[in-house]
Amino acid sequence: MGKATAFSPFTVEEIKVEGLQRITTGTVFNYLPIELHDRVTEQRTQQAITALYDTGFFHDIELLRDGNVLIVKVIERPSIASVTISGNDKIGGEELLDALKDLGLAKGKTFDRSLLDRIQQDMQRQYFSLGHYAVDVATEVTEVDHNRVDVHIEIKEGSIAKIQMINIVGNTVFPEDELLDQFELGVAPLFALFSSRDQYSKPKLGADLETLRSYYMDRGYINFDIESTQISITPDRQGIYVTINVIEGEQYFFSSVKLAGDLVVAEEELTALIDIAPGDVFSRRKLNAASQALTSRLGKEGYAFANVNAIPDVNKEARTVGLTFFVDPGSRTYVRRINIAGNQQTEDEVVRREMRQMEGAWLSPDKVERSRVRIQRLGYLSSVNIDTQRVPGTTDQVDVNIDVVEQPSGSLMMGIGYSDGQGMLLNASVSQNNFLGSGEKITAEINTSAVNTIYSFSHTNPYYTLNGVSRSFKAYYRETDTSRRTSVANYTTDVWGGTVNFGIPLGEYDTARVGLGYENITVNTTQYTPAAYTDFLADNGDNFGIARLTLGWSHDTRNRTIFATKGFLQTLSTDLISPTSGLEFYKIYSRTRWFAPLSETFTLSLNGEVSHGEAYGETTDLPFFEKFYAGGARSVRGYRASSLGPKDVAGRVNLGGNFRVVGNAEIVFPPPFSPDSTTVRMSLFFDTGSVFADINAYDGNELRQSAGVSLLWLSPLGPLSFSYAEPLNDQPGDRTENFQFTLGTFF
Repeated sequence: MGKATAFSPFTVEEIKVEGLQRITTGTVFNYLPIELHDRVTEQRTQQAITALYDTGFFHDIELLRDGNVLIVKVIERPSIASVTISGNDKIGGEELLDALKDLGLAKGKTFDRSLLDRIQQDMQRQYFSLGHYAVDVATEVTEVDHNRVDVHIEIKEGSIAKIQMINIVGNTVFPEDELLDQFELGVAPLFALFSSRDQYSKPKLGADLETLRSYYMDRGYINFDIESTQISITPDRQGIYVTINVIEGEQYFFSSVKLAGDLVVAEEELTALIDIAPGDVFSRRKLNAASQALTSRLGKEGYAFANVNAIPDVNKEARTVGLTFFVDPGSRTYVRRINIAGNQQTEDEVVRREMRQMEGAWLSPDKVERSRVRIQRLGYLSSVNIDTQRVPGTTDQVDVNIDVVEQPSGSLMMGIGYSDGQGMLLNASVSQNNFLGSGEKITAEINTSAVNTIYSFSHTNPYYTLNGVSRSFKAYYRETDTSRRTSVANYTTDVWGGTVNFGIPLGEYDTARVGLGYENITVNTTQYTPAAYTDFLADNGDNFGIARLTLGWSHDTRNRTIFATKGFLQTLSTDLISPTSGLEFYKIYSRTRWFAPLSETFTLSLNGEVSHGEAYGETTDLPFFEKFYAGGARSVRGYRASSLGPKDVAGRVNLGGNFRVVGNAEIVFPPPFSPDSTTVRMSLFFDTGSVFADINAYDGNELRQSAGVSLLWLSPLGPLSFSYAEPLNDQPGDRTENFQFTLGTFF
């Protein structure tokens, strides 16, 4: 409050300010609309008091007169010494304090009780929107020294109100259960103990209402309207009843579809993109899809900012809608520059060579998106964002800006691990996936396990030539002793060799692969080596120099190489062994992987593999050290590694086979404990497969099945996979293993 003691008008000769503690006299003079030698009247004093109050600095203001001296007597509002919050679990503490600071409630600010009251009410409304109707927001203001106060906000959030019932009134065309099935909110089913479906949230209800509107609009009810929505809360504020009143209207049909405007693409071609025919039930989804298809097609011609507007002609009597798609292509847009930012280590060229959108060419949204996918698949960039900006002063030019975030691409690793198929693992490796920022990969490693000891060095240049031919070579030495912790028959091998492989792009999604390799293999037997193996060595020898020709083809449309959410991968390859090697055989591999998004968080993954090998010429059989195996973390989980397929006469060990079939179906999703993680995924899976002596011995009844849950983690040590599987049709003699994990690439 403020007042001015009654006095006759006078001319100010001096101004004094009393009562200031923190605020300077100059600050008061800046806001006081009275200066020396001004004539002071009752109206001027009221204006002065209002002006000083508007600053928010003062709790009380009084104007006094002592002769020709104007005395401004004030009581300052206290300043805020501290602001603390407790009990806020649903809304982050730092986030909330930043919001309060923006509103003026922060340390060092002038305290305003009315502002605190408004904030208290706003916080309650915010919690109400999240379904916490039992929330209690209490404020406490404590005076401290030097005219300061401590502000404490205590929040008792209470539990989220549960939805007891959602009732739709006015629906006659569709049953209520069918409509409620479209909702994210609803009464939780009895079997869903941890469901959040019944936890009320105003934003979720708003989304459900839009879903309901779309459901009707996509089925011809263009006049559908949500008349009102009532929310009723039980007296204990724990239960919510929702009533939605709707007006369905009548069903409409498409009567005609036409194109108008500047058709820079042939009308017949554009018409073919519109999936709407006269007589079809009106659908807003189809209408939007047609507009998007036309816009995308124009974008391929360089009209990146084309507008396609669907103009409806509604006939209420006939209940029909005629559509005219008016095409305004605008100016053809060209790319002036492609700018790359964020690549501190990676050379510009490594990113730029993945671009399918070129400088100086028409801007194509499809090519920009394909460029983003290719860059994202490099493996050493954690995120890739691409946006286009118009060049100032032009109407037909844009710059394409690529912003990348790098992630560590190299590792120096020494570790101890375990694999269900090989037992204890000791490894040391130096790996760099982006050597000196060039995009080349170099790896040197030493791996030892109960089964294998491996020394290897490899180098891959993904752009050995300018047109994208890749080259990789590898040199290695491997010792294998299958008698140690495996289901495979006993033998040992010493192998040294090297390979050179080339990848030749055949198109945007297709690659041909050609490889040459040489291996020197020495095979030794033990007293437990089965007769089938010793007979093979007796007939064919035990030391081989194998020259291997590898031919392959792949078709890859995945949006990323790890944790893909959509796309298709098909690979075919064959290994041909030269007759001069002392052994004559071939092996053929086929693998198909398909990814489809089920929702924003769930992905369906299907995988099928078929492998076959045969000897030819004078070689009696496919060498036993080249045979196929199944079972374990990378094929049929729930069965011990390499345990499925033909066994010796005693049924104790697996001999491997010439024909292998494996299939996997998975639903992949982020884990509940880390829903926003980009490095962890869980899956529910079904596996099937086995190995057969040869292709003629295939018997679908002999395929083993399992189902379970897995966890995949891109750890600092490398990809880790954990799985728990339950065999579904194991037979006597099968070696099952429910829990399995491995360090290495995901299968």
